[in-house]
Amino acid sequence: MNSLRKILYPFSLLYGFIISIRNTCFDLGILESKSFDFPVIVVGNLNVGGTGKSPMIEYLIRSFESDFKTAVLSRGYARKTKGFLMASEGCTARDIGDEPYQFFRKFKNLTVAVDEKRVRGIEKLKQIKPELELMLLDDAFQHRYVKAGFSILLTAYDDLYVDDLLLPAGNLRESVSGARRANVVVVTKCPASLDKRKKREIIAKLSPSFNRDIFFSTVDYDDLIINDKGDKIDMGVLNEYQVLLVTGIANPTILEGFLRDRQVNFEPLKFSDHQFFGEKEHKAIENKFNMLSSGKKLILTTEKDYVRSFQNVDLPVYYIPIRTRILYEDEKFNNIIQNYVRQN
Repeated sequence: MNSLRKILYPFSLLYGFIISIRNTCFDLGILESKSFDFPVIVVGNLNVGGTGKSPMIEYLIRSFESDFKTAVLSRGYARKTKGFLMASEGCTARDIGDEPYQFFRKFKNLTVAVDEKRVRGIEKLKQIKPELELMLLDDAFQHRYVKAGFSILLTAYDDLYVDDLLLPAGNLRESVSGARRANVVVVTKCPASLDKRKKREIIAKLSPSFNRDIFFSTVDYDDLIINDKGDKIDMGVLNEYQVLLVTGIANPTILEGFLRDRQVNFEPLKFSDHQFFGEKEHKAIENKFNMLSSGKKLILTTEKDYVRSFQNVDLPVYYIPIRTRILYEDEKFNNIIQNYVRQN
């Protein structure tokens, strides 16, 4: 433990005590968790920061959207609005948040809404659209006012929750024991070549805090980078370009590693997670882009950053789509969740 963590550790003990009282109040029914008579799936994590919640939500949307009338409810982190708001034509990422807006523009048959009070949000959605059959809650594992029917807890391969400390000394929102509320744990952002020995090691490490099904997933990047103008560039020729990689996500290291593996010549420019780019940020990006010496150059960003900050920008900006892929046991993972949805 480094010196800063040692200084902050007593505050982590206090924070953990407060959170444990809160969880005990929910466990004893002193604070009410509301159940619903239709499937509600929560995706969340114990750590602060990116564990791949959005790609997992998209994985579930693709799994169920064609068979069930599906809605996604999020709090809409960093949006400029308050209260309940359902996505509709003309809304923007500033209205509902970058991730909900990404879902809305990508899946045309999906209902998307935001509300910092999830119980109210679910109730309003059912009032407006009583035909809804499945609710997906993004980043709501600690939102215990909703009693989810099924909870998926994510933890990153290189940042397992069992290796972390509570805030502020570490990045845990609650203690490791909170994992027991989950129905499954998914270790995200694994190497695609994850071997079974390493898989067994991680399962052994997580098992004391979670004794049910543990799955593993990786990130698959698309073969094309694209933009809303209809422009497409094959990843196979991206190494012919000089690339300014602009990211406003919690952890861009996997994307950076992907580009290095393909020998792409890129210059990283990083912003904070969920940051909206105003005139100042766009000017900094443009100046950095103009400094690139190659005559064949472009700006590459994530899909989330693109929908938040780069639409209708007069620069050659592209994003690379990604998908979550379950390793080894995808059929078992899908069956567990599908059985829950169909039985409820």
